Amino acid sequence: MSNYKLYKGAWVADDSFNETRLSDDEAKCLLNGGGYFVRNVFDFDCEEKTSFWYVIKDSFGGMEELSSKMRNQVKRCFKTMRVEQISAEYLMANGYEVYVAAAENYRIKAAVPTRKEFETRIKKSVKNEFWGVIDIETEQLVAFSINQVTEDVCNYSTMKAIPKYQKRYAYYGLIFEMNRYYLEVRKVKYVNDGARSITNHSNIQPFLIEKFKFRKAYCHLHLTYKWWFGMVVRVLYPFRRVIKVAKVKAILNMEAMARGEI
Repeated sequence: MSNYKLYKGAWVADDSFNETRLSDDEAKCLLNGGGYFVRNVFDFDCEEKTSFWYVIKDSFGGMEELSSKMRNQVKRCFKTMRVEQISAEYLMANGYEVYVAAAENYRIKAAVPTRKEFETRIKKSVKNEFWGVIDIETEQLVAFSINQVTEDVCNYSTMKAIPKYQKRYAYYGLIFEMNRYYLEVRKVKYVNDGARSITNHSNIQPFLIEKFKFRKAYCHLHLTYKWWFGMVVRVLYPFRRVIKVAKVKAILNMEAMARGEI
């Protein structure tokens, strides 16, 4: 089980797309090494409609696959902004302000890293590639994406944009150009925006499905808790709709997904 890592108190697989169902003993073995729970995602892209999924795109149809309104919006982005791959050094120097501005606009407030934490994450990004949207007139970085790329998959792990540039369709140009590059040029199997959100802090996944023809790749979710942590989850679960603490609510939302109740 060397493909599992401990991340913020949870054991998660490095490659959920090839993950298999863990036995109870295997999950308990992981928990003996620390953490509060094991997240086991399996049967990736199954035919059954489940309550857990990844948001992926596995084909690129160019401008023709978009609605006429969407085509105009993508073109409007390209008139005043350019989309290009950028270096880690450039992102470290120019990306933090974008990150902060984007986070301040979320419906549900999330913790914002310090500048040092932001730079450290980028420095440690061995398999990552970076994209930026740059205002042609001012040369300001107005949006960016951090993508984790493997041999046949590109994960859009972080996308941020200054809110006023969202209204100028910065995301539209960014997503269109990355989809074109990774699916048409690099020929990866699919690009992936991640698993179903347990926090609902942004509308990016419904946006990708509706506007850019992403789809839900259904899979199964099973959670195994440390005994005492599981007791806390079971006690709090009936009150999940009234609990306001973001981290607690996120765990209870995930439990509801595992149960197939949302």
